[in-house]
Amino acid sequence: MESNGDGSSISIGDISGSAFSIGGDQNTNTVNHGGTAEAAPGAEELLEAVRELRAALVRLPRGPERSGLDSALDEAAGELEEAGEIRPGLPARLRGALERWAPLVESVSAATALGELLVSLGG
Repeated sequence: MESNGDGSSISIGDISGSAFSIGGDQNTNTVNHGGTAEAAPGAEELLEAVRELRAALVRLPRGPERSGLDSALDEAAGELEEAGEIRPGLPARLRGALERWAPLVESVSAATALGELLVSLGG
């Protein structure tokens, strides 16, 4: 409970799924408190992003860097297919692979899409 200095008080309880304004004379603060946060991607969505990046890599020249990234992506895809869930450590390994081979994939939009999914998983 907050006092506004003139002896009256303001109490705000739980507010969800709504918008409200607080203020008076020349000062108004509006807060929109929406329903639910965007859900983190699931294993199927992450698997699809890994597959799309793997397919996009086919257009790049073959070399040790691409072979290393191919291997990391194949391992991640296999883990996602087998487990049907995102196991702890997988997002960090995928982020590490994207960072390690960034010069190789910096212009590949599928790498950007995968990176965005990984960020939404908490990175």
